[in-house]
Amino acid sequence: MVETPSEPKHLDRVWLAQHLADERREADLLGEIREAIFGAQDGVTSILIVVITVATATTSQYAVLIASIAAAAAEIISMAAGEYMSSRSQREIFLAQIERERQEVRDRPGESEAEVALLLEQEGLNGSSAKRIAAELAREPNVLLKTMVEKELGITVEAGPGALQGALVLALAFAIASIVPIAPFFFFAVGTAVYVSIGLSAIAVFVLGVVKARFTGQNPVRSGLEIVALVALASLGGFIVGTLLPHALGFVGAV
Repeated sequence: MVETPSEPKHLDRVWLAQHLADERREADLLGEIREAIFGAQDGVTSILIVVITVATATTSQYAVLIASIAAAAAEIISMAAGEYMSSRSQREIFLAQIERERQEVRDRPGESEAEVALLLEQEGLNGSSAKRIAAELAREPNVLLKTMVEKELGITVEAGPGALQGALVLALAFAIASIVPIAPFFFFAVGTAVYVSIGLSAIAVFVLGVVKARFTGQNPVRSGLEIVALVALASLGGFIVGTLLPHALGFVGAV
């Protein structure tokens, strides 16, 4: 009896279903990593500007700590709230757009089918193949709807991480990263702490750049140095503002 050769692994339906599920989870994870890297980078850079500005302007350890901790707390709350509302609003807009497309599929199926055929043709299929595939998709309204939404509007129907989760990831990353520029002022005099803060911040963001490069395929060193350059500019900006601010406030009689 001749045995039928087994189906190649990459064509097995069970393996394919698991593979697609794994890729979706990886895409969601990469989205969360993006939020975490952005939050951490912002946490280091923005708070570093605060500590340098206040340290240059006042040379007071207490003032630096109060200003930097207050700024970090305000940023954490603001970023978390902003990310939550932005993600939630975007989802609500997407759902409204999907509902409009759903009504079109229900009320004007011929128009929907023609739109999908045109979209497929624009992606490179010849006219007859595009119409045939669109006709097959139109036999299942939900499949036609999903195709329209993804190709016409660029919206992915599958639900990703929730708005609250994204906000928490962003806020937590910012909170942890903001400790880096603040911490030296607990242990050193202001004159020393400001340079230790800059050094630690540069190391931290370089590491962030290297981590980012693992997911983007960029050169790790180049990616790290690009973010370090931003920290250098932030440090320069902090020194300039910290130097000029007391004079400006003195000029207007605020001090």
